[in-house]
Amino acid sequence: YSTWMGQHERLYAAYQAIADGDEYGSLSPAQRKSVDNALRDFRLAGVALPAADKARYGEIKARLSELGARFGENVLDATNSWRKQVTAEQLAGLPDTALALAAQAAQREGLEGYLISLEFPSYSPVLTYCDDAALRREVYEANSTRASDQGPQAGQWDNARVMAEILDLRRQLAELLGFDNYADLSLATKMADSPTQVIEFLEELAEKSVPQARAEWQQLCDFARDQHGVYRLNAWDVNYYAEKFKQQRYEVSQEDIRPYLPVSRVLPGLFDVVHRLYGVTVQEVEDFDRYHEDVRLFNLLRDGQPIARFYLDLYARAHKQGGAWMDSCRIRREARDGLQLPVAYLVCNFSPPIADSPALLTHDELTTLFHEFGHGLHHMLTRQTVASVSGINGVAWDAVELPSQFLENWCWEPGALAFISGHHETGEPLPRQLLDKMLAARNFQSAMMMVRQLEFALFDFLLHASWQGGDDATIQAQMDSVRQRVAVVPTPDFNRFQNSFSHIFAGGYAAGYYSYKWAEVLSADAYSRFEEDGIFNADTGRAFLEEILLSLIHI
Repeated sequence: YSTWMGQHERLYAAYQAIADGDEYGSLSPAQRKSVDNALRDFRLAGVALPAADKARYGEIKARLSELGARFGENVLDATNSWRKQVTAEQLAGLPDTALALAAQAAQREGLEGYLISLEFPSYSPVLTYCDDAALRREVYEANSTRASDQGPQAGQWDNARVMAEILDLRRQLAELLGFDNYADLSLATKMADSPTQVIEFLEELAEKSVPQARAEWQQLCDFARDQHGVYRLNAWDVNYYAEKFKQQRYEVSQEDIRPYLPVSRVLPGLFDVVHRLYGVTVQEVEDFDRYHEDVRLFNLLRDGQPIARFYLDLYARAHKQGGAWMDSCRIRREARDGLQLPVAYLVCNFSPPIADSPALLTHDELTTLFHEFGHGLHHMLTRQTVASVSGINGVAWDAVELPSQFLENWCWEPGALAFISGHHETGEPLPRQLLDKMLAARNFQSAMMMVRQLEFALFDFLLHASWQGGDDATIQAQMDSVRQRVAVVPTPDFNRFQNSFSHIFAGGYAAGYYSYKWAEVLSADAYSRFEEDGIFNADTGRAFLEEILLSLIHI
């Protein structure tokens, strides 16, 4: 349907007539942007192609849609199918919260002992805290070989052929439209001007980060050798010894902070931050039709009047897609029966409440929540009434992460944590001593994390820029080449990360994963204004609202 619409010549002509007509100058900026974007998208949908090429374009788009769905389904099936029943002895070293979650998972399946899975709240604590190296390796291998020819499910739900066909078709699509490659086509709707600019941007970050990342890796290897007698760190050892190194250096861990971040305190704290910045309030809706008992619904109010609403689905569960994301349910627009208010849904995969204990977040989960709510605010605070440029619509993909990464900053501010945090039993805010340790550890191994993101971004972009055909070996060769340049942690031969890289094969980030780093630079620039004026300065908050949240359509 979207292809048919995109190639509709009479509709294209109608838009072109508006752009060429005298009335174009009297349109609002949003209306002009909508017309301009529509004309661009008509061209990118092949409206000007010969009939045979139009038909081929439609075939490719339909097949790509099918393949993207299959890729995601294969990853989900591979994730859901792996379970391991274990004993308390095997889980030695895990914090009580992770043990309780594993015990609860076993009880739900009618099993004795503990059950671990490839859902993030289940496998991540094993890689971070479990003393049993053999179990860490087993979990790492199961997770890093999902939907591939390797690991415990080798050959089941293998995405190898799916990836190669997706890349072939994307290349064909780009060439049909007159682009050299799919990376060129991808940038037609982004801020970045050219593939060269993107590659130079990523390589500059690598040039500045890789030496520091190598130094951090050497420090970790020295720690493991000197303190634990481990002379070789495998991929499944990295998180485990990094956590021990962090605790020795800073005397703080995510588990120390978790009791102070109950969801019942964090959510009102998040809403308070938003109220102070933008003057809006959040009110929960109790009676509504929900698709799962965990789902909650909220109204966003300004001056007591609803301006938007959002669904919140926080906790991991079986058969739920992993990760965290925001998307639109409804768009703010002028409809025939009046103004339609925007509705968002915000989805995470946090550790759920366990027995009678409340849901307690790690600081990483806190920043994820703020990140997704930043996206939600971008969608919900819009004042646009033209659907195609309302909220997150019409925004360049490499700018869309700016509002989300920007809001994460308040997760590190003592003035905000004073009311975001509160011990789930006593209500005591995060103690200053613990806060100081957490802030001191903020940039622990940050260069190693940077180069890992650069690894993903360069792999994605170079793969789409250089693809001339091939198979899973060709894809693996591109990954290996990037790792040789920027990775510092040795990767085992069986690792098939790309086979579950849903961002680029089943999401919207193809030749666009660099957007996270691109927008991070924009976010840092914007937040520096708050550091100068005060993190709750209402005038600065209003300026960010007006100049960024409400104006990204102009980028």
